[in-house]
Amino acid sequence: MKKSFSTIFAVTLAALALLSSCSKKAERILYLYNWTYYTPDEVLRDFEKEFNCSVKVDSYASNEEMYSKLRAGAKGYDIVVPSQDYVSIMIHQDMLQPLDQSKLTNRGQINPKVLEKATYDPDMKYAVPYYFGAAGISVNKTKVPAGYKRDWGIFADKRFAGHATMMDDMREVIGDALVHMGKSVNTLNDAELDAAEKMIEKEWKPNLVKFDAESFGKSFASGDFWLCHGYAEVIYGEVPEEKWDETIDFFIPEEGGASYLDSMCILKDAQHADLANEFINYIHRPEVYAKFLDAFNFPCFVNLNAAQYMTRKPMYEASQMNNCELKIDLGEGLDKYNERWQRIRFTD
Repeated sequence: MKKSFSTIFAVTLAALALLSSCSKKAERILYLYNWTYYTPDEVLRDFEKEFNCSVKVDSYASNEEMYSKLRAGAKGYDIVVPSQDYVSIMIHQDMLQPLDQSKLTNRGQINPKVLEKATYDPDMKYAVPYYFGAAGISVNKTKVPAGYKRDWGIFADKRFAGHATMMDDMREVIGDALVHMGKSVNTLNDAELDAAEKMIEKEWKPNLVKFDAESFGKSFASGDFWLCHGYAEVIYGEVPEEKWDETIDFFIPEEGGASYLDSMCILKDAQHADLANEFINYIHRPEVYAKFLDAFNFPCFVNLNAAQYMTRKPMYEASQMNNCELKIDLGEGLDKYNERWQRIRFTD
């Protein structure tokens, strides 16, 4: 009887200990609000294991969707990953809390060139760069022989007439026209904007089938489009990998172009700020960041030391983004772009 009681007592204690352990893990939950399919599951599971926690992910498809949801009162998220213009807006609106710099031991991994471009928070007080990217140009090498321009002027090349497309994005299209003229993608100078509009209307638009930000990859892969403006991952995602080298010539012009920088931030009302700071620092361990890059065939630009751990060839060389300029928040000045875009986009 005594032995039986002792056994029952021991089993009960073990069960209580297990429940206590599970309860503690359940209390350590990190709520990540991120772009759709933007963090590899392997990275999340490894973090959970090392930090004895759970990571819950909710996703959004645009900065506007994320921002509107938070401004409407959505609660419970710890980390959010906005692009540069929305980081600036959220800092000014006091929506973010300062990062714990004592936990940011991997801050030295961040490429100084990225921080130079992040003028809204160059010291990473509120935001740690996650990914720096830019749209570029894809040419179907099986359709057009070599000899085409490798700058934004390629969209005036009549050889591509009826087989070209540009993004349905005013900051991208107008921004790249401005770059081609040697101007800033963020200019508010009316004369410069008028000149960009005229060039797009008179030289580029006559060759375009349409402005398209989503389906151009499929049309490129089918051979209907020979020249596409857009993100490399859209093109590479539609063309079979064994045909990448023979079909795709993707490049970002040396003159530069419009670019974006997504950064990890902790929301002002985050309930798990300590764990959130750990996660942000964890992502920038070079061997961890390399897993993120490999998952999407992204080039290594933000965390340069990650390159040595990468196992897959990136879609293009990171150095092509050296001259790219971030699209910053223009405030009311954005109306100048929208006014001209309406004419470009919806008039013959």
